[in-house]
Amino acid sequence: MKSKKLKILVTGSAGFMGSHLVDGLEKMGHEIYGVDDLSGGFMRNVSNKKNFTKLDLRNRKKTAEYINKIKPEIIFHLAADATEGRSQFTPFSALDRNIVSYMNLLVPAIKNGLKKMILTSSMSVYGAQQVPFNEDMITQPEDVYGSAKASMETVTRVLSNVHGFKYVIIRPHNVYGSRQNISDPYRNVIGIFLNRLLRNKSFYIYGDGKQERAFSYIDDTIPPMIRAAFSKKCEGKTMNVGGEENISLNKLAKVLLEEYFGTKKIPKEFIPIHLPARPQEVKYAYSNHDLAGKLMGFKPKTSLSEGLKEMIKWAKEIGPQDFVYLEELDLENDLVPKTWKNKLL
Repeated sequence: MKSKKLKILVTGSAGFMGSHLVDGLEKMGHEIYGVDDLSGGFMRNVSNKKNFTKLDLRNRKKTAEYINKIKPEIIFHLAADATEGRSQFTPFSALDRNIVSYMNLLVPAIKNGLKKMILTSSMSVYGAQQVPFNEDMITQPEDVYGSAKASMETVTRVLSNVHGFKYVIIRPHNVYGSRQNISDPYRNVIGIFLNRLLRNKSFYIYGDGKQERAFSYIDDTIPPMIRAAFSKKCEGKTMNVGGEENISLNKLAKVLLEEYFGTKKIPKEFIPIHLPARPQEVKYAYSNHDLAGKLMGFKPKTSLSEGLKEMIKWAKEIGPQDFVYLEELDLENDLVPKTWKNKLL
């Protein structure tokens, strides 16, 4: 597979991870196509506009027509409504933009000779199990988004067994870096914190801030996804890929503020404000990466402070962004987090 020029499709190609993935694949000399509905991506991220198509994968007819025309051999599927916490209040979107859109893509792809699917799943499929999460665990998602991703994984395995295409499932977590959508008020904690600072405002932390995460720098995340796609050893495997430096949100806030202001003495007006905890938020969520290390030598290299430095530099270049809220949620009630309900950001 390495020597032959392949026709590859990247969904969500105008987004954060998708655009970096396209850049990496194009360096390999393959014929790369990209689709995105631009609901969370931006044309500024698209390097090859000639092979880019604006497409909403929820539209079954148009998606099938596109796949019939392109006939991709490999698909990297990144298009998603990747909003864990919000999915409790937008379950229709969580299902339509994840499992339904994926079926609209996968079925015609199989009909048109798909050789391999690289499915970007999520650490959210693990739920609130013992950390660090490993791939042998049964999926026990705590949110609607994680449930949709777990279903997508299952469907991929079933249809692969029946119809003969190969697959690799990647479970990244808390990825950050340049090109991230920092105008999204519902997800990407680093992006939200950073955009608030760009707007000369303090940021909010839900709960006591002792939630622990391991953040994954984009330049450590994309190369192993590409390696996995072209490795026989990775076929049929599900792998965690991401950072290994687990820290609390309080510590994240401290490191980000110090890097942003270039000093350990943070102005009082930028000290984070704590709000009540969000419903169903998993307290501890980080993964073991032994399998990815064994199969393809995966080892993240970028420290959190180094990655934040690079992201801050990029964010200052694009400047502060207006937060973009949905007109309405599927379920509006008193449980909706305050920053969303009152549009505090």
